[in-house]
Amino acid sequence: MKNPPIHRPDPIAALRQPGYLLFLTGSLLSNTGNQMRTVAVGWEVYQRTHLPLSLGIVGLVLALPVILLALPAGVAADRYSRKLIIMLSQAGLAMSGLGMAWVSYTGEPIGWLYFFLLGTGIFRALGWPASTAIVVGLVPKHVFPNAAMWRSVGFQLAATVGPLAGGFLLAWWSPALIYLLDAMSSVVLILCLLGVRPSGQSRVVEPRSWQSLVEGVRYLRRQPIILSTMTLDMVAVLFGGVTALLPIYASDILHVGATGFGWLRAMPSVGAIAMSLMLASRPPMKRAGPLLLWAVTAFGVATIVFALSTSFALSLATMFILGAADNISVVIRATVLQLLTPDSMRGRVSAVSVIFIGTSNEIGEFESGLVAQWLGVVPTATIGGMMTLVTVGVVTVIWPQLVRLGSLEHLEPPEPAEAVV
Repeated sequence: MKNPPIHRPDPIAALRQPGYLLFLTGSLLSNTGNQMRTVAVGWEVYQRTHLPLSLGIVGLVLALPVILLALPAGVAADRYSRKLIIMLSQAGLAMSGLGMAWVSYTGEPIGWLYFFLLGTGIFRALGWPASTAIVVGLVPKHVFPNAAMWRSVGFQLAATVGPLAGGFLLAWWSPALIYLLDAMSSVVLILCLLGVRPSGQSRVVEPRSWQSLVEGVRYLRRQPIILSTMTLDMVAVLFGGVTALLPIYASDILHVGATGFGWLRAMPSVGAIAMSLMLASRPPMKRAGPLLLWAVTAFGVATIVFALSTSFALSLATMFILGAADNISVVIRATVLQLLTPDSMRGRVSAVSVIFIGTSNEIGEFESGLVAQWLGVVPTATIGGMMTLVTVGVVTVIWPQLVRLGSLEHLEPPEPAEAVV
């Protein structure tokens, strides 16, 4: 008697969808420019001021627009063309990049750099929910976990190439060139989107009101699995993220200069890519909840080791582990968020995710810069790692449903979607 054929997952299932592949390619190039800009801003600001708090202000300037605009942007993503919203936001990002290039090239006061960085935050906030929600319209539903994985790979690849290229350009040229390249990368994504044709979008028909604006929050309150995965990711990045302090580690603790700074920024993404490829080659996750908890625990431990390290090689290794662990969290959270949410609400629910997850990076940078100004760099990073470990224990107690979360393949919205046209 013959054994039944073994089902092997297709690791490039999402890449076989032309629209998704084009969107992913444009996003990869745009995100690479964004990552180059992030390196240039952090380095230029610290070299001009030599104050940890000035790095924290960078995070605050980027986070405030997201906090204020993400919910209205989420409503817009459920009412209007997500593709058009993304294109308009990328046009705004390109103009902001040109403004930052002017400030850097002419040596204008740093306040102008913060001003155009605020513009970057505004246009990023307006396009973020739409860029998250559009993916479901580019691939079949059963392929979405693979699409989420490849989108994470694309982002992490950009977060690897961008910092390395940014560090090299900072060592040999000026930040102004990097800001120009960032602006050009946004234009490339606009051109790619011209060839993307998303499937029919389910649009909300309820009247415009405050209730419509906050419906994403109400929905999430009834979804313990989504809420617990978001909480883990948010707190880990908010307290455990050390990226804002990397210019200080590279310059004053590890003494590796701009090129070493680029490697430190890139190494988490190298770890994330390695983890993504491993996940793609293995069968779908069967115990996603416990795996997520172990990943965030590893994230916290690696943060503590990095905080105490004075070895460049050890610091690179810990940053690699940080990225690998974070990638597991990103893939699980993105899959849970999109597959447990009705299409007519994906923009608003994604907007809430943007506020609590997306801004946790920038708010975490502000928190790190502010606390480092008072306590010092090493204690700040160490405390952040410890807070991540505490959060794992608290989430396990509050949301035991997460511990029981198994396969992600067959997740469905727990209640019918609202009326659509």
